[in-house]
Amino acid sequence: MKFFAVNGSPRKNFNTAQLLDSALDGVKDVLQDAETERIDLYDIPFNGCKSCFACKKINGRHYGRCVYNDDFKATLTEITQADGVILGSPVYFGDLTGNMRCFLERFMFPFLAYSRHEVVEHKKMPVACIYTMNLSKESSYEMGYHDLFDKYENVLTNIFTKPEHLYVYETYQFSDYSKYVSDLFDEPERKHIHETQFPKDLQSAFEIGQMIAKKSLK
Repeated sequence: MKFFAVNGSPRKNFNTAQLLDSALDGVKDVLQDAETERIDLYDIPFNGCKSCFACKKINGRHYGRCVYNDDFKATLTEITQADGVILGSPVYFGDLTGNMRCFLERFMFPFLAYSRHEVVEHKKMPVACIYTMNLSKESSYEMGYHDLFDKYENVLTNIFTKPEHLYVYETYQFSDYSKYVSDLFDEPERKHIHETQFPKDLQSAFEIGQMIAKKSLK
């Protein structure tokens, strides 16, 4: 069995990446023989949907599949055949990162049939979403983040399965705050949150990985 974590952060060793790695550890805790892999989207030159509609063409040999032949195509094909996928993204300007948005276009759109009758045959894999942000939980609701991400998850539910999700708030953004203009944030408080709350978030990510593994067996 094969499980992927898709990292929508340009940073490969920070909050989002660590949470995704913990989720994959959770998968391995349940399925010791499973193969796991983290995909760092910012390492791959690719674009979002090109709107060529080859995936919608009547009797087309690429119906229901992304035809665009770039450096990402082989990886995307592997992900669509996975036994489970965990998506992770920090919040940039009130939304997922640009690369995660591009990924979701390529990942989801081919499986959406423009029809009341036709369907696209594909694997109904379990999915999870992990969101990291520098806002507090209260502020994230005020900014409408949960409503926005619910829309993404509704599409994922319709195509695959209802996602598990984890929101991680008030993240520690820099290894050394003194090097950056960042007086909007209370660095000692952020450090305290990172030391006390982030280990709990890592455990929650681990548990999400366990749930994805168990769902894949049903």
